Amino acid sequence: MATTIKDVAKLANTSTATVSKVINGSYSISEATAERVRAAMQELRYTPNKRAQNFARQASGSVAFVTTLERDTAFKNPHMFEIMSGLQFSLARKGYSTVLIDMAEGNCGAVEELMLQKSVDGVVFHAAIVTRELSQIVLKYEFPHVVIGTPNFPSKLCWIDNNNPISGELAASHLLETGKKRIAYIGGREQDAISEARLKGAKIALNDAHLPIQPHLLLRGESTRQNGYDMTEAMLSSLPRPDAIICANNEIALGCMRALHAHKIAVPKSIAVVTFDDFPFSRITDPPLTVVNIDVYDLGMQAGKMILDKIRKPNLQFQTFITLPKLIVRESTVVESRV
Repeated sequence: MATTIKDVAKLANTSTATVSKVINGSYSISEATAERVRAAMQELRYTPNKRAQNFARQASGSVAFVTTLERDTAFKNPHMFEIMSGLQFSLARKGYSTVLIDMAEGNCGAVEELMLQKSVDGVVFHAAIVTRELSQIVLKYEFPHVVIGTPNFPSKLCWIDNNNPISGELAASHLLETGKKRIAYIGGREQDAISEARLKGAKIALNDAHLPIQPHLLLRGESTRQNGYDMTEAMLSSLPRPDAIICANNEIALGCMRALHAHKIAVPKSIAVVTFDDFPFSRITDPPLTVVNIDVYDLGMQAGKMILDKIRKPNLQFQTFITLPKLIVRESTVVESRV
């Protein structure tokens, strides 16, 4: 005879309602009770019928992660997969599966269809694909959603992000502590929200120290290695030269280091270099790069928790920074690493 939920409740010395809540990942059950129920389920080899559960509550039991995928995505944007891993971990703990959806540029109709058909219970968007049109669709259907990253336009969407201004402050403050006085910044275009946020933080720290960035030491371009190289070349041809450079990301930093090596400039003795994120290039340059690191896996985990909150409470609204950066000091800013 098949084991039933009543058998589990009896062995766990609790009610069938409590067993049901544990199965559905309810936060209202204490961890001790949940562990007792799970132990009883394991002992009795009881497996819930997920299909029947989802049908009863008119839910799919899944959350979509919507982004843009293309050839070499893992190389061009390795952080996305760390975010996805953290997201999946949070969702799986509560019995949800993650559905990966590739949204072609401008194809908002695919997302609208997803919401109309209620194929998933919620959607997590990568900020890079969020447009004003997509924002209007999500808000129109009042669909449970979370954007990972800050949209680059005013919006009522719910989003979570790293604190990039604080990251910029940390980078500049570290260089100031090492005695640098002519600190430069090379970053992405003004439309690059992450680069601009990091620049904003760096400016705060430098202005507080009465050492603002000189106009010729602030350059913007594409976030590529070649542009990092070209911007560094341009900076080296103007006087006075910087004694430190903050690079907005790893790609730019790799190009910057290549230009400095081409001119036989000693790093960090003549010019120190700091960048952001501990992956993928920061550890393989010579010398290794000092970075302000972001735990993007944790960012994904937090997004998972928040989308589940939105599914339970559709009226919940938030726009918040949820992770704090950490400075990792290496030989690109000090002669000997401190870690």
